[in-house]
Amino acid sequence: MNMMTQSWNAELTVFEEDALALTQAALDISRAFEAKDEKRLAAALDHNLQVWVGIRTLVSQAENPLPISIKDNLIRLSSFVVQKTFEMQNGANAKTIDALTNANLQISEGLLEKRSA
Repeated sequence: MNMMTQSWNAELTVFEEDALALTQAALDISRAFEAKDEKRLAAALDHNLQVWVGIRTLVSQAENPLPISIKDNLIRLSSFVVQKTFEMQNGANAKTIDALTNANLQISEGLLEKRSA
């Protein structure tokens, strides 16, 4: 997945970079929502959407070594993220924000667990 491009991440593994990207996206969404900053929230949601489109693209590739069950789960989760993001065009709500941020944080945690396994 390797979503991060910042220079300070040279010491991070791919799993750590991806976990960081998901965590940062979750934090950006949460902070913008709490600040009631619609412009910042729109940007954070757009970034999160890009991260998830990237995840879906990578896991959909035939040469991706992940087991099919994990690929299918990540594809379904990316569809969920897209659906929830588009639902918020009519206004964000705490329940949807929580769902998006929790999805990111859970996958981030899973990536870190895989790295340490």
